Amino acid sequence: MAGEDKNGTKDEDGNPQEKKRRNSVNLTELAYERIEHLIITCELKPGRFLSIQDLQRETGLSRTPVHQAVSRLAADTLVIIQPRHGLQIAPIDLARERMLLRLRRDLERFVVSLAAEHSTSTHRSQMLHITRILKDQRDTMAIGDFNIFDRRIDRLILLAAGEPFLEHTLRPLHTLFRRIGLIHHRNIGGAESLAGSIQSHIGILEAIAKRNVALAVEASDQLIDYVDRMFDALERDIDPSILDSSLESLISL
Repeated sequence: MAGEDKNGTKDEDGNPQEKKRRNSVNLTELAYERIEHLIITCELKPGRFLSIQDLQRETGLSRTPVHQAVSRLAADTLVIIQPRHGLQIAPIDLARERMLLRLRRDLERFVVSLAAEHSTSTHRSQMLHITRILKDQRDTMAIGDFNIFDRRIDRLILLAAGEPFLEHTLRPLHTLFRRIGLIHHRNIGGAESLAGSIQSHIGILEAIAKRNVALAVEASDQLIDYVDRMFDALERDIDPSILDSSLESLISL
């Protein structure tokens, strides 16, 4: 029948519709990842106002995937859509994010428990491989390199846990706290702070690799406690305009 083949319907250019949908999803995910990275690294400063066109330039992607990614980021509370004023990168609200850390604690306990119970030998082998790298490089690793490993660790633990729903719940939380961690590292904690975070992640990976649920939960709680202590220093010592760049003009008056 004209307009169809064994792979399904085709679009007006003769390309399979399913392939077109996959390409659209892939570009949206790419746009999400690029904007997410810019948020984590504060290349898009907390509180900054910008437009879809600005994000197109920042990502090198077209309007449609960027617009779809922004909708997801807004749902994840990482971007605020301001009617008639464009977009705003969500400022850092220390009180709110400290409260969300309580939610993350409970979710992480559940995830590491599942991972310890259900991880395969392949998962555990990968975890031990990462721990060896972290141990070898913990005194010299830069924050950018660690964030790459941190994301890889999160994905591996979620994969070992075997529940896809959890990724959609935890991903925006991980993004929020990676941004907090980077700001703390750059402005307060430095290398000593990063070393402590690396050691906490090593503890979690080793506990899961041993399939020890209680030890994995304990190690996860230690990481969350470590993050919680960051907030004390941030609340006391950080310049408010670092947490919300829209305050810069007010502070300069």
